[in-house]
Amino acid sequence: MRGFIKGLALLVAGFAAAPALASECFQLAQNSGATLYRAAQSIGKNEVSIRFVAHSSYLLENAEGLQIATDWSGDFAGRLDRAPDVITMNHAHETHWTAFPDPEIDHALEGWGVKGKPRRHFLRLGETLIRNVPTDIRGGYAGIEPFGNSIFLFEIGDLCVGHLGHIHHEPTEEQYALLGRLDVVMVPVDGTWTLGIAELLQMLKRLRAQVVLPMHAFGRYTLAQFLDGMRDNFAVEFMEGDEMLLSQDRLPDVPTVFVPKSL
Repeated sequence: MRGFIKGLALLVAGFAAAPALASECFQLAQNSGATLYRAAQSIGKNEVSIRFVAHSSYLLENAEGLQIATDWSGDFAGRLDRAPDVITMNHAHETHWTAFPDPEIDHALEGWGVKGKPRRHFLRLGETLIRNVPTDIRGGYAGIEPFGNSIFLFEIGDLCVGHLGHIHHEPTEEQYALLGRLDVVMVPVDGTWTLGIAELLQMLKRLRAQVVLPMHAFGRYTLAQFLDGMRDNFAVEFMEGDEMLLSQDRLPDVPTVFVPKSL
């Protein structure tokens, strides 16, 4: 499996123009009006298993068995059956990255820039595409670290999935345009270390993803603040577990926040 995945990998250094040609997620979202998610069992074609692991880490898996772990520090490796094929990382805090990824991981994607220049990823593995939109974070002498974070985007199964990472600022108009449409978005809801709750709510109302998955909660109080702000525009559902199986025809009819049991 790993040899097959490596053989299909395609990295494009300058991706600025490429997504318009190769990204399905720049097309307009269409409401499928179909049934809610179901708990993950076997993964069918076009389906994606999404599982909350811990902190800001979610595990995505497609029908081909490709596994992607987000904001991976390695601290939660014991909660997985095997090393992921791909990890994404952001370096605002050590709980979101590792300098020593497991050698079994085929692709370790660093989301922060180098010497003030953004890091760009455009990685195709089989039918899955992984790309990023770099964003600034707080830090440094000027109060800003340019391109210190990446919003990672996964075109997996028939879904467009986004992970905001350790986001500190609402995206610019250019960044919103690069994000394209999202069916699913994973968002930090601590309200302090990352984006403030008011700004986060504004961002999510604009993105209008059908599925919102919270993370980085730091307790029930901050999670409750986030959910209270979301209820005017989003339904809220508390999951019975930490894993769901999604596809276009399993998206909820109305935008919904799904809260993993272990969050």
